Amino acid sequence: TQHTLVLLHYPASWGHYDVCKSQVYTEDRLAWHYMACQPEATDMTKYLRVSLDPPNITCGDPPEMYCALENPYMCNNECDAATEELAHPPELMFDFEGRNPTTFWQSTSWKKYPKPLQVNITLSWNKSIELTDDIVITFESGRPEQMVLEKSLDFGRTWQPYQFYATDCLDAFTMEPKAVHELTQRTLLDIICTEDYSRGYVWKYDKTVRFEIKDRFALFAGPRLHNMASLYGQLDTTKNLRDFFTLTDLRIRLLRPATGATMVDENNLSRYFYAISDIKVQGRCKCNLHANSCVFEKGKLSCECEHNTTGPDCSRCKKHYQGRAWSMGSYLPIPKGTANICKAGTVWVVGHSQHCSNTDVVVWIRHSSAAGVFKHLSDAAGLRTVHQPKTSSRQHPVGSVLFTNSVLAFEQQCKSNFSCFPTAQVCDNVLLRCQNGGVCHQHQRCQCPAGFSGVLCERVQCQGESCQDLNSGVSVHPSTVRRPLSAVGLKGRVADQEEPH
Repeated sequence: TQHTLVLLHYPASWGHYDVCKSQVYTEDRLAWHYMACQPEATDMTKYLRVSLDPPNITCGDPPEMYCALENPYMCNNECDAATEELAHPPELMFDFEGRNPTTFWQSTSWKKYPKPLQVNITLSWNKSIELTDDIVITFESGRPEQMVLEKSLDFGRTWQPYQFYATDCLDAFTMEPKAVHELTQRTLLDIICTEDYSRGYVWKYDKTVRFEIKDRFALFAGPRLHNMASLYGQLDTTKNLRDFFTLTDLRIRLLRPATGATMVDENNLSRYFYAISDIKVQGRCKCNLHANSCVFEKGKLSCECEHNTTGPDCSRCKKHYQGRAWSMGSYLPIPKGTANICKAGTVWVVGHSQHCSNTDVVVWIRHSSAAGVFKHLSDAAGLRTVHQPKTSSRQHPVGSVLFTNSVLAFEQQCKSNFSCFPTAQVCDNVLLRCQNGGVCHQHQRCQCPAGFSGVLCERVQCQGESCQDLNSGVSVHPSTVRRPLSAVGLKGRVADQEEPH
């Protein structure tokens, strides 16, 4: 089964970037206008995998009775993994909390004191996600006296801290205590230790521990996040800032349970344990501003990429759409941003054959991989391949493809011997160098030195009197007007540079 994560859409003018492209009218046709886009934020806990270390840390096997932290004589909390009503498995950290009594995961008690009672809870998405709101962990037990929140950007291979939590930061982590409101724009990425969420049983009604995302957003966007343009501008230009809010895995390291006193009561260790009723992680799939939806299929998240991009995060150009280097979309200018689409850059029409009918078209394909692109385009325009030479000649150099049976509308739209394909760079002095001393002119043609010709000056010119008919072959004209073929001769069809699906 396939689930689409994005169900709600809001106007792009709100800065939500929910539209990837729209139809616009040009002088003579409909075309696509592309915009930066991203999925709507959603509850990401519905799509994670949870694992615990040590794996046998969940209570109930064998059954165990627990006492209240604030009252060691109130021991009526039984955990039994074999009885559904008394079991507390990890999945209960992520279920709907509308039921009464509250459901929760619970660890074994601190029965091995003084050996530390430590638990790692790892949440894995197997996909890059971007946080959009505070991470909120709600404890059914007292909040831990020591805890670390960590993140991974590489699927759990390496970890880095997000925030430290302790009743005494200096004692626990040799860090000065700090609150998030003390951060500034310059120190936003600092890893801090906070004492705000680790107080003992006196604060039993305050059960949440937070990692404050919105407070950090507010350092650029203002207290009520009204100035999102400022935040988007920073995200656009600062990779470290983008990466700070991005992760593939989250790890909650519980290092010391709530004790509620200066001394641990060794005669009643069933008072000390961890219990979590809810974890909230609000975010979206990271799609590099090239998709507005994300699907969950066969247990895996992936972006539904637009802009001729592909991959789980839309982080590369589709095959045949590598006319320029891949780039992530841009939030700027507000509110629609810049799509930075991948463009077809390997196929173009360069002229008619001198030895065929007036409606036949010769196409020069720069790379063999481009043939697939041209097949889609030529099929749409009704062209049929009749000849693909294996050796060069003046009429048909290697790499050219001859098409015939072209529809009349194709000729009427072109209005010349050239073009009907996405604009491509003929040369760039980096990867597509003019050969034999040629000079690239405005990326559209090579100015060849005496004695050489061809698209990239790759051919040695003829010698003697036969040079007079050198120009009878295929040539490149920089003044050529190019249009997307998918619009040619197809009344009412939208011109789009994307591969057909």
